[in-house]
Amino acid sequence: MTLSSYHEVLQSLSEGSVTKHFDPYVDIDWDSPEFAVHSDDPRWIMPDEDPLGRHPWYKAQPVERQIAMGMWRQAGIAKVGIDFEQLLIRGLMQYLIAVPNGDPEFRYVTHEAAEECNHTMMFQEMINRIGYRDVIGMGNIDRKLTLIIWPAVKYFPELFFTLILGGEEPIDHLQKSLLRGGVDLHPMVNRVMQIHVAEEARHISFAHEYLHRNVPSMNPISKSVLSVVFPIGMRVMLSMIATPPKQFVDKFGIPAEVMREAYWASPESQVVKRDVFTDVRALVTDIGLMNPVAARVWQLLGIDGPVSRYRSEPARRTA
Repeated sequence: MTLSSYHEVLQSLSEGSVTKHFDPYVDIDWDSPEFAVHSDDPRWIMPDEDPLGRHPWYKAQPVERQIAMGMWRQAGIAKVGIDFEQLLIRGLMQYLIAVPNGDPEFRYVTHEAAEECNHTMMFQEMINRIGYRDVIGMGNIDRKLTLIIWPAVKYFPELFFTLILGGEEPIDHLQKSLLRGGVDLHPMVNRVMQIHVAEEARHISFAHEYLHRNVPSMNPISKSVLSVVFPIGMRVMLSMIATPPKQFVDKFGIPAEVMREAYWASPESQVVKRDVFTDVRALVTDIGLMNPVAARVWQLLGIDGPVSRYRSEPARRTA
């Protein structure tokens, strides 16, 4: 990708942030009667698209318990989203320090940070309305793992944007699956997902374009390191973003074997785990990071598989 074409992409993304953006307190009618939260609303039951929601143990629980778990789970996903967005915002602000005057990256990255700030307010408002005050986001171990972000931003920005994709792709994949599948979600959750998916499309696109632009010109050693770290980062971030925390497991007494099967030992969950990264595998193939060693790491981590033919292509099933 030439510098001029990269700048054209940045200009297009920046214009999109101006012409198609959302304000959580303008574009969501929080006080609408249809957004009211009721503890007996079956639309809070976790759908089959959720790894735990499809598990026989969950389906065997009383309806009121399924609803309670579904409400906590939605709030928990939003809280993880807040943690990740705040981490991302801090990293983007640190990245901007080194961006020179006149570089179009400054405008787009600032747009993205502003949108992520709106997302944190949107997620927090949804959590407040669901009412679970004990919900947590990332666990203590996950928070310690995120310390790698700060040196990466300065010394290895390609790794920073790789980790961004590791956090954005799992949530985006799950939310698109729910919206495309026509799942009967609570209207508040549905609206929040619609807004998040619409704006995350730009953020994911930028991360892809950044890596397209910068990875091919990396020195061979750094490129080889990134090719191996890339799938490891994807797998670690998947666990951090998509797996419920211990507090959720303890609160609802979920057996350890159920958690193991749902995340990610069952055949169905293994398929989902692979499907999450079809776009990412296409990216690493395009930018020369899918060498034999890296391909083996993808396989060992259980996140190998076909690549998407175009970004956000719905998962294909082979006979």
